[in-house]
Amino acid sequence: MSRDSMFRPHVDRMAGYVPGEQPRDPGVLKLNTNENPYPPSPQALAAIAKVLDNQLRRYPDPVGTAFRIAAARRHGVDPGMILCGNGSDDLLTIITRAFVGPGDLVVYPTPSYILYRTLAELQDARVTEVPFEPDWTLDPARFDVPGARLAFLANPNSPSGTTLSAEQVAVIAERLACPLIVDEAYADFADSDCVSLVTRYPNVIVTRTFSKGYSLAGLRLGYLIAQAPMIEGLIKVKDSYNCDTLSLVGATAALEDRAYHEQTRQKILATRARLTAAVRSLGYHVPESQANFVWCTDGPPAAGVYQKLKDLGILVRLMRYPGQDDGLRITVGTDDEIDRLLEALQTIVG
Repeated sequence: MSRDSMFRPHVDRMAGYVPGEQPRDPGVLKLNTNENPYPPSPQALAAIAKVLDNQLRRYPDPVGTAFRIAAARRHGVDPGMILCGNGSDDLLTIITRAFVGPGDLVVYPTPSYILYRTLAELQDARVTEVPFEPDWTLDPARFDVPGARLAFLANPNSPSGTTLSAEQVAVIAERLACPLIVDEAYADFADSDCVSLVTRYPNVIVTRTFSKGYSLAGLRLGYLIAQAPMIEGLIKVKDSYNCDTLSLVGATAALEDRAYHEQTRQKILATRARLTAAVRSLGYHVPESQANFVWCTDGPPAAGVYQKLKDLGILVRLMRYPGQDDGLRITVGTDDEIDRLLEALQTIVG
């Protein structure tokens, strides 16, 4: 048996998901993977320090009870409607494993989060990609694909940073006979969210992460909100201990430190507005972002600008989608970091 033939055929066919570049050089300005530029909540760091003792020899709470209570209080739902994961990507994987098998159909918009295709391919499933309208809305009739087993919707969307209103998402949910995952990884920077839809629609699942709004990308914790019967089924699919003790206590403390979260959020929103105006003045088209990044297209050639920025020690994300022009997704950093970026951009394209 050759080495290649050891994998299942559909795995051999996959390209696989490629995460954003993680440079080892501390001098590189990293604006490519939408990490929060500010430190985590001091309360989160203190909570983590408290468990760096004998607690680490024991398994964590398999369902994260204390975290579920805190998240339920934050969103005004029952703790039985919360499920924790090793980042929201873990939850997206659990959901896909629970509902999708070989030959099944998965629906998602394009351009959007490219992991959705990878998750479908891992299940040897088929995909239907529904293009966004020019104004970044979706035609509910086109999204309602007959026979779909699962639908993904990043809201705010990546790479555009745009959102659909809860009312627009509700129209899609009403039409679908399958679960609709509303991926709210960037909701901490948006004006609204879709959590209220969970109690109205049994097929709606909202996912959240601590990687963006809470500066805990290195800790790996996410959670989802869904009706209790959905949670009960998903618990059967998740790993026994999919969240570690440090992540659970750190995320719980961060979630409860509302004042600190709001302070960093307001800084990012102010810098986002300044960055948007600046890159527009350089000739890029930039939709109004509701996330912690901006999406730049239709300006100076993206690939060339990306490489020149990289040569200067500045990383942004060059993103390519079939049938679409290349674009640059730029994370909102601190004001000093954005000043450095804009100075470089002025030199390159100004």
